[in-house]
Amino acid sequence: MKEVSMHEAKTHLSKLVQEALAGEEVVITNRNQPMVRLQVVAGAKPQRQFGGLKSLVEAMGPSFDEPLDDFADYSPSVSLKVAEDSPEYRA
Repeated sequence: MKEVSMHEAKTHLSKLVQEALAGEEVVITNRNQPMVRLQVVAGAKPQRQFGGLKSLVEAMGPSFDEPLDDFADYSPSVSLKVAEDSPEYRA
């Protein structure tokens, strides 16, 4: 919860509204007594912040393109000796 004085609220109202839209509770005080709480109106969509989920993204490791061990039983073994196994072609 963030408490700000009435004077600070007058000076930085836009910033305080943005913080309230982002989910932070903002209380405006007068002579150190809580007077008003900024609250988002129901149905208002909070503004999206670019890079907000950055901490949830993991970097891809060097083994990203390697086959997964979980699918080893399902992949057929492929022989690449097709040309060597076929009889000689003569016209």
